[in-house]
Amino acid sequence: QVQLVESGGGLVQAGGSLRLSCAASGSFFSINDMGWAREVPGKQRELVATITSGGSTNYADSVKGRFTISRDNAKNTVYLQMNTLNSEDTAVYYCNAEVRRTWSRDSVRNYWGQGTQVTVSS
Repeated sequence: QVQLVESGGGLVQAGGSLRLSCAASGSFFSINDMGWAREVPGKQRELVATITSGGSTNYADSVKGRFTISRDNAKNTVYLQMNTLNSEDTAVYYCNAEVRRTWSRDSVRNYWGQGTQVTVSS
């Protein structure tokens, strides 16, 4: 069993900042890629940022230069630092992790957190 729990969401004014955290817990062998995605009602889920176990990152064009993804492998935690927030960043943010559950490479699966609400007021 693997669980991802997000935290750090809330209400901020436009131009402000938030830092999201996502901690993985349970029984697993290792974590490969981790990332963040966001959803707005009536719209497709958007992949925001990803980071490999080695620290290589990728960002959606809509957040590049404003958001920074990082991770602490010792804590099995991924972070998303969000700066210069605007109303278009309002969404539920979900944590994602590609988890190797056992010694077998066939045990790799994707897991998602429950989501944390980010609301940016204008």
